[in-house]
Amino acid sequence: MDPVYYQILHLFCLFVLTAQTFMAFANPLPENRKRTMMITGIAALLVLVSGFGMIAKVYHNHFAGWMVVKLVCWAGLSAMAGFAYRRPQWRAKLAFTALLLVLIALVMVYVKPF
Repeated sequence: MDPVYYQILHLFCLFVLTAQTFMAFANPLPENRKRTMMITGIAALLVLVSGFGMIAKVYHNHFAGWMVVKLVCWAGLSAMAGFAYRRPQWRAKLAFTALLLVLIALVMVYVKPF
């Protein structure tokens, strides 16, 4: 498959994951939990699969240090929606942490320091 398709899928699912995570921060009602957790789980899985697809196609399975940092950011962002429902009193801190994780991941893509 063309790497462009992996990139489109990766970015789209990342937008969905981030939007649903911040939706969980804004409205952590128990009625919304199941649907939000399903959407964030599927989006997180597709972000991971498309990311590894791009690594295979573009970087020929060469795993660089900046990719490890992005993987840690992905794991943190994937867990944020669950934390929003378990600890609603931490929403402001979790939202700041989620923004920080997204910023670090973006910096890793464009700067590639390692």
